[in-house]
Amino acid sequence: MRRWGLTIALDPHRELPIFLQLAQTIADAIRRGRLKPGEALPGTRALAEQLRLNRNTVVAAYEELAAEGLVHTRVGGGTFVAPSLPAPTHAAPAANDAPTFALAERMHAVPAVQMPPPGSLMIAHSLPDTRLFPAEALTRAFRRAIVQRGRSLIGYAEPCGHPRLREELAKMLRSTRALPATADCLMVTRSLEQGIDLVARMLLKIGDAVAVESFGYPPAWSVLRLAGARLLPVPVDDEGMDVSALEDALKHQRIRAVFLTPHHQFPTACVMSAARRKRLAALATHHHFAIIEDDYDHEFHYAGKPVLPIATGPGHSNVIYIGSLSNLFAPGISTGFIHAPPAVFGHLAGLRAASDPRTDVAMECAIAELFEDGEWLRHMRRMRRTYAARRDVLANTLQRYLGGAVQFRIPDGGLGLWARVDDAIDIDRWSVEGEREGVQFFGARRYDFHQRDQPYLRLGFSYLDEIELEEAVRRMARALARVATQRPLRTARTTAAASTEYATGTTAQT
Repeated sequence: MRRWGLTIALDPHRELPIFLQLAQTIADAIRRGRLKPGEALPGTRALAEQLRLNRNTVVAAYEELAAEGLVHTRVGGGTFVAPSLPAPTHAAPAANDAPTFALAERMHAVPAVQMPPPGSLMIAHSLPDTRLFPAEALTRAFRRAIVQRGRSLIGYAEPCGHPRLREELAKMLRSTRALPATADCLMVTRSLEQGIDLVARMLLKIGDAVAVESFGYPPAWSVLRLAGARLLPVPVDDEGMDVSALEDALKHQRIRAVFLTPHHQFPTACVMSAARRKRLAALATHHHFAIIEDDYDHEFHYAGKPVLPIATGPGHSNVIYIGSLSNLFAPGISTGFIHAPPAVFGHLAGLRAASDPRTDVAMECAIAELFEDGEWLRHMRRMRRTYAARRDVLANTLQRYLGGAVQFRIPDGGLGLWARVDDAIDIDRWSVEGEREGVQFFGARRYDFHQRDQPYLRLGFSYLDEIELEEAVRRMARALARVATQRPLRTARTTAAASTEYATGTTAQT
């Protein structure tokens, strides 16, 4: 296998002999981790030719390194970094490695999704099941796109995305969501979060107030804060964001924008009522604020008809609509989109051209192929049937194995179920016991705006199949049995009371 050349700078004017300079340079590369344990060094002849040195000079340098225990030589096999070197540490950089400029305050890191170890089942996240990803269809689409449009796919791209995909997305939005979408007002983004970032940077100045749902999507909050927003949490109940609470807040301060997930509120999966949508749009018109509507999984609605986006109703000129294809395909296919009124879109397009003018043209054309040949629609229908069945299995299994320990509604849509946990249960302890049983789940603290303990779980039903879901809940039940022996659950009477509270929405975040 061909190796990269080892770049080494030597100074013939230094008093230190060249062979020692060479040895010190290689030793420094080893200690800093530039050269890894067991890695092969260039042959003495090759390195001598590269550095224009006598081969004996390189041999002397290697002998010096060997004497220090940093390298070892195999007869006829070359010279290698010693395998037992301690791993380099970056915890305490040397003084000359530290910058002299000031750094901005570190952002709160959103916990990353950790893939479960072999044998463990993850029910904590509502990720799409990548086993169902249409790899063959996408491969064929890539091939067609590259064969038919090869040169155009590696040239300069339009900052707002390839026209083919923009046109297909506009057709889809007009048909399935009643949005008056055109390709001229639709932008393809690399991800949902990039869409939020572009909208936020276009709208906000440092210190502008943005209202968000008090149970919500932490990555979106981070993006808004990066744009300088001051976030105001608004309570959520079983009809979505409490618009009356928002109206009260507007009496005391100016709000620049409202960010929300009205279709399947994240994480509770409730659907914002039509009356609240209409009232929110009227408030936006009257108080001159923007609505950023995040419709991240519109395709997955299982009961009745999906509620149309706020962007389709009265006051739509104040609404910027954001969506994504990642929940349909896979997290790694994170293509998103923004639809905005014409007067707004020009500002967005200028910002995109200035900040990120290169798009993934090959991927965009391949996805457009999936739209054009009907594969996107077929795949969407398959996934909707599959996830609806998994939702029902999870609900039935929770009732069978966990009984009154959790109370929940079967969601009309989305990829996750929001459950109220009995107050007597220590969710953190339950989660730890769950890890020991081989199932991953956690409480709702990470979704709470103030990071407070909350008696809720969000359980995803899209990532696991029906058999795995049932086994995951059985493991949760075994874990709970150990926790319950330490602290008994409440009586049936109080558990029933909690169920009534949840059904009326009185236990939602306030």
